[in-house]
Amino acid sequence: MKSDRKRNYKSPLRKNAAEDTRARILKSAKTLFSQRGIDKATIGAIAQAAGVAVSTVYALFKGKEGILAALMESALFGEQFAAAMKLLEGDDDPVRSIALTAHVSRAIYDGERSEIGIIRGASAFSAALRKEEQRFETLRLSMQEERINRLFASGRQRENVTQEEAQHILWMYTSRDVWRMLVEEGGWTPDRYQAWLSETLLTALTKETSQRS
Repeated sequence: MKSDRKRNYKSPLRKNAAEDTRARILKSAKTLFSQRGIDKATIGAIAQAAGVAVSTVYALFKGKEGILAALMESALFGEQFAAAMKLLEGDDDPVRSIALTAHVSRAIYDGERSEIGIIRGASAFSAALRKEEQRFETLRLSMQEERINRLFASGRQRENVTQEEAQHILWMYTSRDVWRMLVEEGGWTPDRYQAWLSETLLTALTKETSQRS
């Protein structure tokens, strides 16, 4: 019994220690990626800045790409994203779900800009960053599929647009490139971007809006 209690007590301590180590590594990597760029920041430098052994970094993240993936996931799918998805998942109207996709996109790119915008600027030509971006694009397309399926199941989709076309239209309008051109380069506020995107998606994909326009 005593040994069981001892194991139960140590388990949370180990978990907290591991989470603290992981957080320190990510914080150090974020700083070094921002200062030197992804390609020039080494695992050794990250480990030294975090105060851990190189082997610990590999054990937790497998390598630099694992660290980058963790940083991007935290930035893209953080608190803003969770709040937007909660709103989306709480709405069973397929047309409103299309409109709310604008809120999800704004949350993703707004979070990314504040969390890893400097890293992106310092690593514009990084192959590792491009690989992670491609992975994210595949994931984003997959995540949006269910919304398009529900729209077509309801029969409220815009006429003369196939289901496959609709999914790629949604994917295109919610891309990082559109956010970049309108917000980062065009000077739009995130609020204006979200309002425009919501109306644009309804017009492009739903029967109701196309009939009103």
